[in-house]
Amino acid sequence: MLSRGFRKDTTRHFWVSAFRRLSEHPTPSGLPQYGYLLESGGVPVGVILLIFTSVADGNAPRIRCNVSSWYVDPEYRAFAAMLISCALKHKPATYFNVSPAPNTLAILQAQGYKQFSRGRVVAVPALSPRARGYRVETVTPQILPGDELTPFERSLLRTHAEYGCLSLICHAGHDCHPFVFALGRKRGLLCAYLIYCRSIENFVRFAGTLGRFLAWRGIPLVILDANAPIPGLIGVYSDGHPKYFNGPPDQPRPGDLSYSELAMFGVPF
Repeated sequence: MLSRGFRKDTTRHFWVSAFRRLSEHPTPSGLPQYGYLLESGGVPVGVILLIFTSVADGNAPRIRCNVSSWYVDPEYRAFAAMLISCALKHKPATYFNVSPAPNTLAILQAQGYKQFSRGRVVAVPALSPRARGYRVETVTPQILPGDELTPFERSLLRTHAEYGCLSLICHAGHDCHPFVFALGRKRGLLCAYLIYCRSIENFVRFAGTLGRFLAWRGIPLVILDANAPIPGLIGVYSDGHPKYFNGPPDQPRPGDLSYSELAMFGVPF
């Protein structure tokens, strides 16, 4: 059902891999591990996948949910809103949707979703000034981050490296700053999509150092979610690829799409 409901490059192998990632993901207790299924006479006719994550926010963890892969067969579309209503019943989780189909926007708005990012910047960070004394370290499943980061950030870097993302630590003296990028191609060029950093200002600070590190590995472009051009970055801003959220007032921010379908499933960006 998922294979026929989404773009042609999301094969059955893609979805088997996605379900394996969900089965391994530490879903908070009491929340659905995979999402919800709509069936008729024992036959699947609709699905919505949910990625619930406990996110560290100071001393008070909070629950986020990436609403992913929402599809209902055409003859059952009247029940699509009911399916999303089931998904949104878990409070006080903050829900976010990073790849809404145009035909679902009216339903999202009726459900109370609001936009938190309306566009993107395609940047060439290697052209930014490079500060002295900074260095970049790669995190892999075999090379783990040290104790300079919080336990949540160490786990985030390691887990996203296992997803196939590029997890990096930028060292500035005794300070360590985590970054995660998903890799893909746009118009034939290898590029990186910023999945996680502490803030966009933090990325701008290290843009020159990170940009040269990436460029030496054949990755000249970095894509960042944004609502306007980003001061301090050389690049082009454009509207498009909007992202939405629904929930308590802890609105998602550009620069944090950790534990989302873009990172976990490898959804094309």
